[in-house]
Amino acid sequence: MTDLALPTVEGIITGSQVQATVDAIAEWQLPSGMVPWVPGGHADPWNHVEAAMALAIGGRIAEAEHAYQWLIDLQRPDGAWHQYYVEDGIAQDKLDANVVAYIAAGVWHHWLITQDRGFAETLWPVVEKAIDFVLDLQEPRGEILWARHADGTPWPFALLTGSSSICHSLRCAIALAELLGHERPDWELSVARLANTIRHHEADAFAPKHRWAMDWYYPVLCGVIVGDDGRDRLADRFDTFVDDERGVRCVKDRPWITVAETCECMMAHLAVGERETAEKLFTWSQQYREDDGRYWTGTVYPEEVHYPENETSTYTAAAVVLAADALCGSNRGSTLFTTFETLPAILPVDDLAAEDAAVVDD
Repeated sequence: MTDLALPTVEGIITGSQVQATVDAIAEWQLPSGMVPWVPGGHADPWNHVEAAMALAIGGRIAEAEHAYQWLIDLQRPDGAWHQYYVEDGIAQDKLDANVVAYIAAGVWHHWLITQDRGFAETLWPVVEKAIDFVLDLQEPRGEILWARHADGTPWPFALLTGSSSICHSLRCAIALAELLGHERPDWELSVARLANTIRHHEADAFAPKHRWAMDWYYPVLCGVIVGDDGRDRLADRFDTFVDDERGVRCVKDRPWITVAETCECMMAHLAVGERETAEKLFTWSQQYREDDGRYWTGTVYPEEVHYPENETSTYTAAAVVLAADALCGSNRGSTLFTTFETLPAILPVDDLAAEDAAVVDD
């Protein structure tokens, strides 16, 4: 462990409580480095990276780097990972673009915290291959198809939540490239097209998922829709998805409050300057904390039963740690989902033609 300052949010969560949650994630990490959702369960590379970020925030740098080594060891020749793994193999062989892209966000976050250039250089080829796989699924308009089957056949549609997260991961990948002296103008062009599609073609570019809270707040959480537009988007469906004193519903028509969505939505509000709302949401999430530092994945009302039954998942714990860090600003990675100041700007659409020409000339 290192001597990083632990996130502390006065009146809501203490540093020792955050440490207990980080330690709970580490306790369930397997010798291979894999972080399953629950003991004996599966892992997916997206939530695995989220757990690695939380481990790093809690000073468990060795455990975080062991988690990244697990991804290095399992990366396919085409740059992808399968969607779900279990301890002894593959549980779901689909190749999800968002799941693959998130390695870039994790590596950039780890660099921000540790300033370990050797780690960044070691992971660069892994990130580069992953991003190239993802961008091979980008449509001419800008959206990125959801996934490929294991045989390489692409899914026929894109998802707003996934594409928003990919946009953020791509910016992290570009930042990493710039750090290491690599030029990737094609990646910058892809980000610009993707962001433009999310902002202006949501209705026709993405499969309709309006029941899901993530489609509501993810474009804001991932820095695609910002400022007044971001505030307007969050205000528009706040009452649809947020239950007072409880948190954020995973889907609008089910009284199922999930801690991860509540914490992510909290960071989206923080990103557009609504700290009071962010603190309120984060405060509500603490009622789902157990004495061992873990958090219930979801709670169904009015019965107040936990669903999935008795599940306190590592990805939920990781979301809490990242949210606490975002509120506290305890390290260089704290702004990754709130101010985006460490990331390259998204090119304006007016610059696309010029960038296209530059790529062709190269």
